[in-house]
Amino acid sequence: MSRRARGRPGHGERADEDHGRPGRGPLGRNKDFNVFWLGQALSVIGGSVSLLALPLLVLHATGSLVQMGLVTVVSAATGIVTGVFAGYVVDRVDRRRLMIVCDLARGLLLGAVPLLWLAGPRIWLLYVLTALVGVLKTLFDVAYVTAVPNLVRPQDLTAANGRLMSTFAVGTLLGPVAAGFLTAAVGADWALAVDGATFLVSAASLGWVRFDRPAGGPDADAARAGARGGMLREVFVVGFRFLWAHPLLRPLTVLLTLLTFVTMGATDLLIYRVQHDLGQDAATLGYVIAAGGAGALLAAFAAGTLRRVFGFGACWLASVAMFGLAVAGTGVSRSVPLIAVLTAVSMFGLTLAGVCSMTLRQEVTPDHLLGRVTSAFWTVHNASGPVGAAVLTLLAARHGVPVVSLAGGAFCLLILVGGLLSPLRGSRIGAAAPPAGAESAQRGARAGRSTHA
Repeated sequence: MSRRARGRPGHGERADEDHGRPGRGPLGRNKDFNVFWLGQALSVIGGSVSLLALPLLVLHATGSLVQMGLVTVVSAATGIVTGVFAGYVVDRVDRRRLMIVCDLARGLLLGAVPLLWLAGPRIWLLYVLTALVGVLKTLFDVAYVTAVPNLVRPQDLTAANGRLMSTFAVGTLLGPVAAGFLTAAVGADWALAVDGATFLVSAASLGWVRFDRPAGGPDADAARAGARGGMLREVFVVGFRFLWAHPLLRPLTVLLTLLTFVTMGATDLLIYRVQHDLGQDAATLGYVIAAGGAGALLAAFAAGTLRRVFGFGACWLASVAMFGLAVAGTGVSRSVPLIAVLTAVSMFGLTLAGVCSMTLRQEVTPDHLLGRVTSAFWTVHNASGPVGAAVLTLLAARHGVPVVSLAGGAFCLLILVGGLLSPLRGSRIGAAAPPAGAESAQRGARAGRSTHA
């Protein structure tokens, strides 16, 4: 995110001696960020519980890998449709209030699952629930990404993203273990209700957080642009055009779209492999997924150093290689400990890539466009996810998980080759200092000497 949009005189902000947000200190003394961080930490743990509990609820009720895959497809498709307009909404409304509303609604929906399940399993209810929660999750997640630059100083942005990613990793580490025990003890439906309770806590914590926004209100720029260009242009085209004009975001978006074809269905293949093929219980599956959380946690702490040493391109391309090899190995191995290690490797790579790409978008995008750029980025690269999840699970049901996993790993290696032929290969971007503005960041990226993440 540019300093021009955040701290230049004339935007109603009083820059401090560290040219950061008015009144914002280092992360350790930044009350707003730390309350935000802690509140989201609990929410992430709850979300990790649902990540395992929802597929297990479907699998236990139907015994069908295809039905489990369809829930993933519904979730992903809903996110894509919502992503078309989510950025426009986030850029026009109060982001904090939007996040609170999304948390409250998700808490109520998930909390109702065990009550509805008392009347007996009804899979169609899970599809409806998945769709509604998917809409709310997409709106919240876009607002979440845009909120970080409004909570910290520019020089703290990478560290803040690293802390939030480490929180996600801890949630991924603890959530599946908790989900395994909860599912075994009280059932997957009550495990989902626990996730709902964490969203209520998250909503309460957001009530104590103050976001900084440029003068003129959150919707001023969007309203003016909308009047000039029309609703359709503002909803999606503006963000996509920004992505396509950037020399690194363009190949990154294309390659990530191809990669998402595999990543979205990989979790379903992992669950089916461990539970069905290997005959393990829910607690063991929780430990396997928790190993992935350990890999993500390690990557979150190492991302800053690795990016400074190797640059953005090398880190992202290495993550593709790690994920592809891990997917292939998971599908053919019959050793649960080895599968756990491979899950940790795949999550290390994906988390490393996530920290780098999120920081890049935040630094080069003006605040009034950040929601639309984030939404366009997610919508485009997630578009292949539902198709991939459906194809992978259908093929796995017919030909087995090992064959499909090997094919998925080979596909990831082809994506790696494509990345090596793109500008990502030579990108050494990774210096910690943020750019002076979005325009200078783009010029620096073209010259191979930009200082943004």
